Amino acid sequence: MNRESEKKAPRLVIVGAGPAGLTAAAEWMKLRGGSGEGILILEADENYVGGISRTVSHHGCRFDIGGHRFFSKNEEICRWWEERLPGDFLSVRRQSRILYRGKFYDYPLKPKNALVNMGLWESFLCGLSYARSRSFPVREEKSFEDWVSNRFGRRLYRHFFKTYTEKVWGIPCTELSADWAAQRIKGLSLFSAVWNALFGCRKSGGKVIKTLIDRFQYPRLGPGMMWEKTRDDLLKAGAKLEMGRRVTSVLHRAAPGMPEEIRQVYAVRSVNKKGEEREHPGDEFILSLPLRETVLGLEPACSGEVRQAAGELTYRDFITVALLIEHSAESAPLFPDNWIYIHDPNVLVGRIQNFNQWSPEMVPAPSTPGKTLTCLGLEYFCTEGDELWNRSEEELLELGRKELKKIELIPKSAGDWRFADGAVVRMPKAYPVYGMEHQRMVGRLKEELSRYCNLQVCGRNGMHKYNNQDHSMMTGMMAARNIAARPDPRDLRVRPYNLWVVNEDSLYHEEVQDEKNEKNG
Repeated sequence: MNRESEKKAPRLVIVGAGPAGLTAAAEWMKLRGGSGEGILILEADENYVGGISRTVSHHGCRFDIGGHRFFSKNEEICRWWEERLPGDFLSVRRQSRILYRGKFYDYPLKPKNALVNMGLWESFLCGLSYARSRSFPVREEKSFEDWVSNRFGRRLYRHFFKTYTEKVWGIPCTELSADWAAQRIKGLSLFSAVWNALFGCRKSGGKVIKTLIDRFQYPRLGPGMMWEKTRDDLLKAGAKLEMGRRVTSVLHRAAPGMPEEIRQVYAVRSVNKKGEEREHPGDEFILSLPLRETVLGLEPACSGEVRQAAGELTYRDFITVALLIEHSAESAPLFPDNWIYIHDPNVLVGRIQNFNQWSPEMVPAPSTPGKTLTCLGLEYFCTEGDELWNRSEEELLELGRKELKKIELIPKSAGDWRFADGAVVRMPKAYPVYGMEHQRMVGRLKEELSRYCNLQVCGRNGMHKYNNQDHSMMTGMMAARNIAARPDPRDLRVRPYNLWVVNEDSLYHEEVQDEKNEKNG
């Protein structure tokens, strides 16, 4: 790109330094021949990039906000990862189980294991329940409960879906939209789960499909390693990143020479921890802050109907209680799973990550001979401002220690073990909630934002869509390409990439074809 075209390149303001925002910046830099000039990224967090895909460092121990596997059916995304961290990926064997009524159930389902744990009579009753649901299904699937019961039977739904799902979302399954189930566990049923457990694969349209991947890629120092490297590349190329700037307003006006209904964003306003406000002008804007905040932050304000729809969007928040445990080196690992789902209603913890089983480099070497260290991430789902969210760090650490002892997850072979250290991380708006009116509300907001000629939203929260990391990256990548595709940013007819179709009707992200069919498909 010559100097003249560089001068004319639009100033790009990106809000959010998570996977979507950083990928958008990196793609725009690539399209401009490697120059980061004119790119401004605003991030609300004062210390970390990567959004929910960050890796937190605490006294030499590293842990994720949830576990983040690097797996995608999109070959371009896989190449993107490899190009940034060549030689830094581990191939990790996936193992996860469900802890339910004091027993471990393999996940994905293994019939022998489930039969032994449940007993013949309960297994028989679950089979009858499944047969009944298949014979007399709920005709109009509206809720999560309807969707799952139709495919697994109501009895298995109550055993393995209801408690955990309500723990995660904080609302009854009857108030959670079937859209979420269709997006996350599409293609699964009791029949397909048992078939895959018995025979390893199933044929569908002449293609062999593995239900759940059994290996995944993972950076040796956690997912934050990817986003820290991307940040550094951008800064080196001349891009600017301002941390600790929370965007509060999106300023817009009528687009010059266009009908009144076409709007043009000219700046965003942000505030730092000290309350100091600043405006950031630009020519193009890519926002990954929560969709609700984007719409409610529009100045001038949009219609009351649109603001009401935005205000009704809700989120589920997340607390990680990381506990570092010193125990006998002979008992390493404490348990073989990458993570365990906790379906016990008697404890608040919903899932436990074993970061030693993700990468051995996540945990420092012990100082005591004959001992080793294991980092467990206890995950609590809550709502910002509720009783759990407002507990102090010490109260949350104590809760984690008590609940870990209560479920008796640490084996006797651990010997004289102790809690060596701990940390707490609160992550607001970790999950966009799919309420019963989710599609209608998001659809109305999409319609409103389509009037803004130089504004695009991307990412999980930016689109209020349960995107995985690779999906979020694709939306950021496509947003940058949309800017490059149109000579006049006011021309809404030139936007070749529709970000909203990403993860719109895809198979569950872990459901993959075998390598031969994938390449030939």
